Amino acid sequence: MSTWGPEVPTRPSRARIVALLTRSVLAVAALELLAAGVPRLPSPMFALADLLIDRTPGPLATWFLTTFRGLARPLTIAFAAACIVALAAVLQHLAARRRPGRDAGASDAASDTGTRPLGRRALVGGLLAGSAAILGSRLVGARGGGAVDAAGPLGEALRAPSPLPPVTVAQDLAPRVAGLSPILTPTRDFYRIDTALRLLPIELDTWRLRIHGLVEQEVELDLDELVALGLVEHDVTLSCVSNEIGGGLVGTARWTGVPLPDVLALARPLPAATQLVGRSNDGWTAGFPTELAATPGALVAVGMNGEALPQQHGWPARLVVPGLYGYVSATKWLTELELTTWEGFDAFWIERRWSKEGPIKLASRVDVPTFNTIVPAGPVRAAGVAWGPDRGISRVEVRVDEGPWQDATLSDPLGSATWVQWVTEVDVPEGRHDIQVRAYDGDGVQQRPGPRPVLPDGAEGWHRRTVRAEV
Repeated sequence: MSTWGPEVPTRPSRARIVALLTRSVLAVAALELLAAGVPRLPSPMFALADLLIDRTPGPLATWFLTTFRGLARPLTIAFAAACIVALAAVLQHLAARRRPGRDAGASDAASDTGTRPLGRRALVGGLLAGSAAILGSRLVGARGGGAVDAAGPLGEALRAPSPLPPVTVAQDLAPRVAGLSPILTPTRDFYRIDTALRLLPIELDTWRLRIHGLVEQEVELDLDELVALGLVEHDVTLSCVSNEIGGGLVGTARWTGVPLPDVLALARPLPAATQLVGRSNDGWTAGFPTELAATPGALVAVGMNGEALPQQHGWPARLVVPGLYGYVSATKWLTELELTTWEGFDAFWIERRWSKEGPIKLASRVDVPTFNTIVPAGPVRAAGVAWGPDRGISRVEVRVDEGPWQDATLSDPLGSATWVQWVTEVDVPEGRHDIQVRAYDGDGVQQRPGPRPVLPDGAEGWHRRTVRAEV
């Protein structure tokens, strides 16, 4: 007779599986709680999620991001947590099979008898609820959403010596057109797309911006030294390359920062430096042609809409480069500027099959009316935004179905690097109809009709909104 006791069934019972998963959830929650309280202690859940991001093939990563968008971050973490819980349960089961004197069948039977005291069940339930709350709070904290995490006030140190004038009524039509996007996007509503699963703590006492690579002299700046180079303000529209036709992954802010050419001049880039690579504190990279660093409005930004950069938007410093999609330029949590060659380095998304060049496509959007709105048949107000940084917008046209195009009225532009608002009145007969828009850039070039998907260098197409008109 075996000294190892009765043989453990190869397939655990349902009750046994529940017990294994319960203990696994409790263990993972305990580890996450410990990691949350000890900054230098790694989180198993986030470590696996980071690994998934780094190792996922480019096409699959692109599909996941464009499909789930704002949910991509919490879904990645939830999947990582589920994998760890499942692995812990399997390891427990294998360990039990090797343990002498263990009768799993008896344990399973005991768990099914229903004779356990209510107090024990309540305790287990409370532990599970608490564990779920811990894991859930980590998920919610990682999601980010529209919440703004304060970066801490900088007071007068963040104010540009010559700030831009306030926005005028001619530059912002939104107060007079319900539902129209404001000309400056409130920080709380500004889109956020990045690969950061959590906001890593940054200590200003140790933070440095390093400029290196193909330069005559490597330079390091702390925040005070960076700000001392001189702050300016610029209104710039940013857009994500994964923004669909008519999508909301675009916004305009008033950025405060140091002109990027002034920062690079300290290190004196060599003629061979044809690519500028920004590197984040978590190692994420984006690169663009060095000559575009001289684009008017290109900044190492430290402020947004008159306040210090929120942490989720890049505190303490980030890159803002008009005319380029964020995946090639908008490095948040900036720690390095590396001068290299165009052929010598492929940044994060380039390795995942996105185009190496990322100019923002000319685009326009219908904000008003909203999709499937019921409107009175006859004259209907239509409004929206159009953008083509850093080329500007010269004209916007609107039509109903396949009818004639008519010119819309434009807001006074804040500058060539920002979007403009448009508004007009169209005649919508009774029934279901489409309101469509197209734009022309500052040189009179018409927006392409498309449609083209976001991969590999941004979507193209005339946006349309369907409405139903009733008498």
